[in-house]
Amino acid sequence: MSPYDRRTFLKFGAALPLALHSLNARAGTSSQSKAPPKRIIFICNSLGFYAPNFFPVKRGDLATSRYLKELAVKEKMTVFQNLFHPGMDTSNHDSEKSFLTGTPSPEASNFVNSISLDQILAREMGGDTRFPFLSFSIYDRGWGCSWNDRGVAIPPMHDERAIFDKLFGDEDLSAKQRQIENDQQIVKSLYRDMAQLKKSGGDQGKIDSYRTVIAELEAQLAHEEFWLKAQKPKVPDSLSDDQEFVFSTKVSNLFELAKLAFQTDSTRVITVSLDWIYGAISVPGVTGGWHTLSHHGGQAGVLAKLSRIEIDIVKHLNKFLSELDGVQENGGTLLDHTTVVIGSNFGDASNHTCDNLPTIVAGGGYRHQGHTVLKGATPLCNLYLELLHRHGVDAAGFGSSEGNIELLTG
Repeated sequence: MSPYDRRTFLKFGAALPLALHSLNARAGTSSQSKAPPKRIIFICNSLGFYAPNFFPVKRGDLATSRYLKELAVKEKMTVFQNLFHPGMDTSNHDSEKSFLTGTPSPEASNFVNSISLDQILAREMGGDTRFPFLSFSIYDRGWGCSWNDRGVAIPPMHDERAIFDKLFGDEDLSAKQRQIENDQQIVKSLYRDMAQLKKSGGDQGKIDSYRTVIAELEAQLAHEEFWLKAQKPKVPDSLSDDQEFVFSTKVSNLFELAKLAFQTDSTRVITVSLDWIYGAISVPGVTGGWHTLSHHGGQAGVLAKLSRIEIDIVKHLNKFLSELDGVQENGGTLLDHTTVVIGSNFGDASNHTCDNLPTIVAGGGYRHQGHTVLKGATPLCNLYLELLHRHGVDAAGFGSSEGNIELLTG
């Protein structure tokens, strides 16, 4: 067996399932539909929001939420209360790994994650775009919101300038072609390995795995070759270089990149991880350790500083949603055709609990309800399952879902 096999399985596992569907989708949509495409973005604020400031004081009235009252598109959003992820009682910060999978006990030493929601959606929605999905994060820690169907983390991109260049910059096409040709040689190597395995009477399960990975690799390479010949969209560089508040600038830039990616139809599926590190960050009005402040213990002085960070994040969310809503598109706006899911793995970061997760669904063309308080603790995966159905995925269940209970209307 060649030295490529294990490395190849890991290297290509991240995007392989997407490529096969991408090829099929492109082949099936040769005549362009005039209907605007559906898009979806998941934003995980990994340290959550202080619940008394986030949820409306008066049931159903977003104007009574300290954080959300200033949002400009309140009529196009729904805040859900009483959603949770089962099996996260002792997960601590590891719960972030399960934000889009719902896989329980992520803190366990033998934990194996499952495929994340965005990856399932990208299979169905990524076929006509250069990038079947994009995954962003604040910091470079090797994982974010996205996980492949083998439970392996898909490393997000975190350098805003590098992301902009990837989306819109000129590429060395000869180098890209050489990479494709090198990957084609890997495919040939896998074919030889599979033939040798068959000849020696090897395990049928391994042979089937080779056959699956080869098919997926070939599909991905076909996708890459197709887009190699297509010119990238040209957009002006609108990223901020403000270094006074680096964290705030980065959040703003990642949302700007997400907007541009949707606006140019470079992708239709995005995840953004607003992750944290130990150490101080600066936003207007405060400098402090976000993680340290999140363990506020109810102290008024600490909460005042924490709220500055959370208000700054909401400010950038407001700008992102407002700008999506400002882009006119086929009788509606970009926001009307984009489902924006804003949430967290923590309901209370101070105590590391995963109940009553702060969750917003904005845009998407739904008949929004402003604020929905569910009767009892409801798995967040119920909402995820509904999102799958509304984006063309016929799934019987997802994660800890208990069924499609129609949390969204319209």
